[in-house]
Amino acid sequence: MTRLDDLGYPITIAPEVASLVAEFVAAKGYRRSVVLADRNVAAPARAIGRALGRATVIEFALGERRKTMRTLERVLDALAAAKADRETLVVGVGGGVAGDLFGFAAATYMRGVPFLNVATSLVAMVDAAIGGKTSVDLRAGKNLAGVFRDPVAVFCDIGALRTLPQAQFREGLAEVVKHGIIEGRDVFEGLETLAPHPLRKWPWETVVADSLRVKAMIVGDDRLERGARETLNLGHTFAHAIELAGGYRTPHGDAVSIGLRAAGLLALRTGRFSEAEHLRVLSLLTLLRLPLVMPIDDPQTVLDAMTSDKKARNGTLRFVLPRTIGDVEYGVTAPAQSVRAVLRRVRSLPGAAEFR
Repeated sequence: MTRLDDLGYPITIAPEVASLVAEFVAAKGYRRSVVLADRNVAAPARAIGRALGRATVIEFALGERRKTMRTLERVLDALAAAKADRETLVVGVGGGVAGDLFGFAAATYMRGVPFLNVATSLVAMVDAAIGGKTSVDLRAGKNLAGVFRDPVAVFCDIGALRTLPQAQFREGLAEVVKHGIIEGRDVFEGLETLAPHPLRKWPWETVVADSLRVKAMIVGDDRLERGARETLNLGHTFAHAIELAGGYRTPHGDAVSIGLRAAGLLALRTGRFSEAEHLRVLSLLTLLRLPLVMPIDDPQTVLDAMTSDKKARNGTLRFVLPRTIGDVEYGVTAPAQSVRAVLRRVRSLPGAAEFR
């Protein structure tokens, strides 16, 4: 078991968390809990409910396309039907969508009730569950409605990774690589060492803890994303636009991987990044079998989707771009023609044209 306390609330990484959740809840004196769960992880959610002493467990069919105001209303109605009150602890169990959605529900139900997040997917463990962001998607774009509100605790259920489908592993791997690019040094080199080995044999408690330390260090200095926290959006201006333009048919992890390539290309075009380091990133993504090609033919549709990005200011797009592996710059503006050229390039696999 590994515990981090960098953000003022405990983050526990362990292979089995039901008993640990129950111990935490008892120690904090919460008398009643309601467990909200993604239906895909009903079994661990029910185990947590039993450990808490027959807590009410409510399951929902989730997914990025259901991360909406309509689903949020269903969750709020379910809390009301369960007679949750301001002293009720809401426990959310699931991946990134579950954490965002259930956290938003807890933050708004009765103007705010305590929320405990149990992360069961890699993307939730290394990214979505940490930092106090809660949200749903709007038609205009991803994560446009939400609030900042810290959970009382986060538990990363490493045991859940044993049954995680390969496709969902990719969701989180791209975020792990992103943290490696931001931090550089041992974190990125460690991923390069692990990449040739089967994912099931990776030391996941260590990998998750290393990734979380990177995120916690940045979030701790900028809780409300007014500055340096934007570095955590490396690749995401491209990724969110690809998701939106494609009707969310491209999984988030795939979009982030493509976005990391696109950010590297834009950094190359603006004289920030070296060819050698861009190739290192591409090599790591390739070894991890993460996609590098945008599945959308018309770059203009993606460019149009970027206008709804939260980091845009007065209609001007702003990007997070690498200068080196271990040094990332935020708030970068770039001409539309350069962005369009990058989007055209990522429609095909890397080759000799990558550096033209």
